[in-house]
Amino acid sequence: MNKMKLSLVMLLAFSMLLAACGGKSEGSQGGSSDGASGEVKTVKIFQFKTEIVDGLNELKVEFEKEYPNIKLDIQTVGGGADYGAALKTKFASNDAPDIFSNGGDAEMEMWIDRLEDLSDQPWVNDLVEMAKEPMTKDGKVYGMPMNLEGWGYIYNKDLFEQAGITELPKTYAQLEEAAKKLEAAGTTPFANAYQEWWLIGNQGINPAFAQQDDPNAFIQGLNDGTQKFAGNAKFEEWAKLMQLTLDHGNKNPLTTDYNTAISLLATEKTAMMQNGNWSQTEIDAINPDLNLGYLPMPLGDNAEQNDKLNVGVPANLVINKDSASKEEAKIFLNWFVTSDIGKEYIVKKFKFIPALTTIEATPEDMGDLGSAVWEYVQAGKVLPRQSAKFPDGVAQEFSGSMQAFFAGKSDANKMLEDMQTSWDSLSK
Repeated sequence: MNKMKLSLVMLLAFSMLLAACGGKSEGSQGGSSDGASGEVKTVKIFQFKTEIVDGLNELKVEFEKEYPNIKLDIQTVGGGADYGAALKTKFASNDAPDIFSNGGDAEMEMWIDRLEDLSDQPWVNDLVEMAKEPMTKDGKVYGMPMNLEGWGYIYNKDLFEQAGITELPKTYAQLEEAAKKLEAAGTTPFANAYQEWWLIGNQGINPAFAQQDDPNAFIQGLNDGTQKFAGNAKFEEWAKLMQLTLDHGNKNPLTTDYNTAISLLATEKTAMMQNGNWSQTEIDAINPDLNLGYLPMPLGDNAEQNDKLNVGVPANLVINKDSASKEEAKIFLNWFVTSDIGKEYIVKKFKFIPALTTIEATPEDMGDLGSAVWEYVQAGKVLPRQSAKFPDGVAQEFSGSMQAFFAGKSDANKMLEDMQTSWDSLSK
């Protein structure tokens, strides 16, 4: 073999050795999402639960340690902001997220052409049945419920006891009597954050829909013009309940936001607040020693019918079926509900009531409020969430009509007529 041939053979051998031992591109070390290529993919997540932002960013760090070839870009629009409008803007501006929030039911129908079928994912068979329903269509599951949430009147058990309230109010009359006893004891009964459209137009109105004989038939009747808000017994009772909270509530409810109401309750300046178990972490940050429970939002004086709490799935995480990173998005969702740290954050950091049977939570994990909600769920005393069945944008319109009523610019009948006008125009 001459020198030139020998050099070529040695060069070829050296090249093969490099390929076998060290020829990896930067970023391909560790848990690659796509095997050989080592390509780094970004999963854009767009969600609205502001109270879990810090925890999600901590989970992002842990996830990227295990999957260095998948980067998470987490963006949150929530609180008083209009998440739905912001999401539409994202899609319209060619900045569509890979994972986004969806409320299910009518909202699922509105976005169905964008949603990836997740029926084959390993967590689907572990979903709590009531959490699965809003994101199921024709037997296919299109979203992962983040959790179960309940809302009604959070109340301070110690302040109730000090005021001599020995029987928990389950009727309008009993709640009115309790409010008067609290005032006599020097405590303002209600903290009303009526600046927040979502608290009144989305959640506070739920009992009036959910206590109908057949909520789905009632909503269909609103859509086809055979049902009306004005003259409906449940909506008239609901309007009375709203007036009761105004008559026995904090000053300036229309300029009171979520955080101010939290502070009023946590510092024991008020005894009650309409809100959900998601507020546990903010309450604890101010006063972790409060002894809290839940009261239903009573319509009229049927105690048995009223002894139920509003419960539903606040948000489902869905995957954009046109995403170039949808397989990586599936990896993250699966990791979120199956990894030890993901499950720990769900119950201990976020104080969530799990929507999967494979995630265990103790009363200590969920706090007073989550535990109280879970007791209602286990007892079957639930008013299912109805707002996901509303026409798009109507909850915001409802809140405007309600705020005019709260401000004394309309009466109850005018409020219900204004709500009807909004429904009729947006359901077409």
